Amino acid sequence: MRRAVCPGSFDPIHNGHLEVIARAAGLFDEVIVAVSTNYAKKYRFSLEDRMEMARETLASLRGIIVEPMGEGLLAEYCRHRGVSAIVKGLRSSSDFDYELPMATMNRQLTGVETVFLPAEAHYVHLSSTLIKEVNVLGGDISEYVPKSVLKRLLAGEPPTEPSRKG
Repeated sequence: MRRAVCPGSFDPIHNGHLEVIARAAGLFDEVIVAVSTNYAKKYRFSLEDRMEMARETLASLRGIIVEPMGEGLLAEYCRHRGVSAIVKGLRSSSDFDYELPMATMNRQLTGVETVFLPAEAHYVHLSSTLIKEVNVLGGDISEYVPKSVLKRLLAGEPPTEPSRKG
């Protein structure tokens, strides 16, 4: 079985993410959407909410598993889960410059390859940060996020800070 992982914080998941994940689902038998938490970051949505939004919006795709990535290196997560490829969407050359050293390190650490998928032209400007900012300032983000995500963003819940369990 060819298994890949699409890692990200998905705060929130948006149509650019969905497009890359859908394309990955066409290339691999199984795609794990690994929802990560960076403890230095403030999140708009809790880990549980981010996973729920991903599950809701990806339910129609075959072979998709949504789970928390947990702590530690992505390369080790891949080894533990039997993942042969990391799938990353690229919006611009700056994304490539940022991702290439990590891809090289992941391959050297565990042999996992990284597959880069260029974003569709109408999604190259999207980021979760930009979507949240436009939303807070009253802009229309409805064409950039799934309806279930839009509903949550418009609800205006306060940002959450990740909690460390342990």
